[in-house]
Parts: sequence; C-alpha cells; structure tokens
Amino acid sequence: MTVKTSISLTDEQEAYARSLVTAGRYSSLSAVLQQGLELLRRDNEARDAEITGLRALIERRHSESFVSLEESERDIDAMLDNRRQDRADL
Repeated sequence: MTVKTSISLTDEQEAYARSLVTAGRYSSLSAVLQQGLELLRRDNEARDAEITGLRALIERRHSESFVSLEESERDIDAMLDNRRQDRADL
C-alpha cells in the first residue's frame, strides 16, 4: 500500500533527485525518496543492533568477573562483520 504525502526539499536535494531520475537510475522522484527512506531505515536498524550488542557486552562485563581482551575483540569483530554484511546486502 502506498500513501500520498507532501514533502519539502531544498533546491539541491530536488536537483539531485531529479538528476537520478534523468540518468535513468530511478523511475520517479517518489522512487528516489522511497529508496532513501529504506536506506535510512536499514542504517537505523543496524545502529540499534550495534548499540544493543554493545549494551549486552557492557552488561556481561559488569556481571562477570573478567572478559579477556581477546574475547572482547572477537565480540566486537563479530558485531562489525554483521554490520558489514547488513550493508553488503543493500
């Protein structure tokens, strides 16, 4: 389902969006904005997942006696790999 709405763009934003349509990358200004919102949604979801992971890591550090540097680095690397994979799926 689609909903019609009115938005305001700066002259630069409108010119850029139109250039994408003119270049044939998108079929309409609506398609440009829909894709932009989808990318923003995915970015926010990835950021939320990263924050959740970091909070879990902090909580685990508070609840356990010690987490080695190596284990912590593995956890962070795994989180970053997941985020990279999410971006690669775009």
